[in-house]
Amino acid sequence: MIAPAAVPVTHLHWHVGVRIIRSVHPPIDLFEDIADPEDWPLLIAAEQKTNPRLMESIGNLDLIAPSRRVAGPGASYLMAPFTHTSPDRPSRFSDGRLGVLYVAGDFETAVHETIHHHARFMAATAQPPGWTSQFRELVVEVEAALHDIRGLGAAVRDLLDPDDYAAAQGFGARLRAAGGQGIAYPSVRAAGDCVGLFFPDLARNPVQRRHLDYHWNGTSVDLVRNQATREVFRVL
Repeated sequence: MIAPAAVPVTHLHWHVGVRIIRSVHPPIDLFEDIADPEDWPLLIAAEQKTNPRLMESIGNLDLIAPSRRVAGPGASYLMAPFTHTSPDRPSRFSDGRLGVLYVAGDFETAVHETIHHHARFMAATAQPPGWTSQFRELVVEVEAALHDIRGLGAAVRDLLDPDDYAAAQGFGARLRAAGGQGIAYPSVRAAGDCVGLFFPDLARNPVQRRHLDYHWNGTSVDLVRNQATREVFRVL
């Protein structure tokens, strides 16, 4: 497996990156409404006395260093992947105990990434065909110095395995330990690029755009529908 020190670092700046998430997840008021993250611990302590479900909404804030927390409009979209973690929900570059903010470089790549994971869930739970979960498109600005495995070919083949994430998770853990900010990598589901960010403050200005429906045909996600216009697009 390639060592983090052997991977070049690229200063990447995407003015428009795309992330697609389930619409079922509501914004977290604490992150959206309170401008100064330094005030959060005191507010949480006070609110917990009357709202025992508060921490269920916020998640584990201790997983993010205070200096790397973000607040204000749209902050939930950046914070939630880091405060709501679980070994039951691993990803390519994390075993699930620590969060990663995944962003694609374009809409098509983001769709293909999410329909792959949605299809795996639908198949694993034997869901009947039909229009299923609703999703929302987010556009964010990304700026970070990232370890860049794009174009490294066979040297990083194990990190880009379509199904086995063990090597990629090990690489992600070593990169974090070495102080890395995240990873730029080619999508294995589409022709575009993706990034996995290790901290929420590496993205900014999240804006919600389209609401989407995915159609499950019993084998794969074959259609995507724009809720506003009712346009339907076939997945190729």
